[in-house]
Amino acid sequence: MFVFAKNSLARQFMAISLFILLISMLVIGTWMGHQIEESVLKRTAVYSSLYVNSYVSHYLQGLSDADELTPEDIEALNQIISQTPLGQEIVSFKVWSADGRILYSSNPAMMNQQYEDNPELILSFAGEVTSDISDLTDPENRYERQEWDSLIEIYSPIWASDTGDIIAVSEFYQLPDALEAEILVAKQRSWLVVGGTTLITYLLLAGLVSRASNTIVAQQSELLEKATQNAHLHNQVRQAAAHSTALNERFLRRISTDLHDGPGQDLSLALLRIGSLAKSYQYHAIPEADRQEGMADFRRVHTALESALAELRHISAGLQSPEIETLSVLETIGQAIGNYERKTQCRVSLTIGSLPDKTPPSVKIALYRILQEALNNGHRHANGHGQAVLVEIEEDTLCIEVTDTGPGFDPNAVVRDGHLGLAGMRERAQVLGGHFSIESHPGRGTRTRACLPLIVPEVDNV
Repeated sequence: MFVFAKNSLARQFMAISLFILLISMLVIGTWMGHQIEESVLKRTAVYSSLYVNSYVSHYLQGLSDADELTPEDIEALNQIISQTPLGQEIVSFKVWSADGRILYSSNPAMMNQQYEDNPELILSFAGEVTSDISDLTDPENRYERQEWDSLIEIYSPIWASDTGDIIAVSEFYQLPDALEAEILVAKQRSWLVVGGTTLITYLLLAGLVSRASNTIVAQQSELLEKATQNAHLHNQVRQAAAHSTALNERFLRRISTDLHDGPGQDLSLALLRIGSLAKSYQYHAIPEADRQEGMADFRRVHTALESALAELRHISAGLQSPEIETLSVLETIGQAIGNYERKTQCRVSLTIGSLPDKTPPSVKIALYRILQEALNNGHRHANGHGQAVLVEIEEDTLCIEVTDTGPGFDPNAVVRDGHLGLAGMRERAQVLGGHFSIESHPGRGTRTRACLPLIVPEVDNV
């Protein structure tokens, strides 16, 4: 069974169809042989009964008025059986009455014996000609079976010439050799026809299935080749996505450094110089009203510079991420939550499930940024109420779930407004081949969920 299952579908179909066709051929051939045998027997019975009755019917007409044959009729029947061509055609002859009594027999010992429950005799008295190749096992055949193993047995009704009533039934036996030879030839021809038809049908099926199978195999090969190409292209896309994720993170770090070392330093220097100028301006001989107005301007500029420097440092800190490559998944999660708690003074409930031993850097980067953005969103829109983080592995993916008990919102409305934070989180998850979803309803809090694949093509020296 296992070996059969390993064959192609075309071979399985041809094997099954061959089995079915062979079974069908045997059934049809056997049925046709049986029909041929019955047809030949019936034809032989009809012709033989007409032939026999043409000889003996005249001498049996006396039975329409009497229950016995006259000695003259019996003598005439003996002469017909022994001296006419009819005697060469039949080996035994009997005449039956309606009550199952033998009125005449070519074997005198059988005359006047009675046998009941003879179905063929009943059918013949009903007007039918019956025939069969008998194995001579019936009680009335005890003399025939001493000489023969089987004979053709024919029962034929005898009609009265004046009334048309059945007055007797003749039973005669013929040797089966010629008939069996005829039946054998007819059966052989029928088997040749059935076998030839089955063979042609199988060959046509084999040709059609083979052609269809070759077409399917060719299409499967083409689809497999395209699937391989698609898989290769998909792998290249994912590799490019991982490469892009790492590059973006490097760019963010560079921008953070440039902001800190460039505009940040200039703003710090400007603050120092503004303070010095304010002190020197305070002691110049300037009318009091002008000095007070000038000092107010200095304070406004100083306040604006301080605010710009604080915002610049905040942006720089948000862009800057830890060296993800050297951190484990647990340490990456701790960095993201720890930075958020230090900045906002909010507490986050953390639940950790099973974590992978090794995770690609691009997945850790996405994990860090999604946690960072989701927590910041919770702080801005839910004041950090009831924030909780769940991280676990589900079917070869790292799943992050951030929830809060804030006022909630309509996600569809946010998507239509083009919220960059949600779009960024979704993009980070999908670009690695993962999934992102957000569930929220007004008054029922928010659930942000992202699943990242643990197997992502990576590149070196990004």
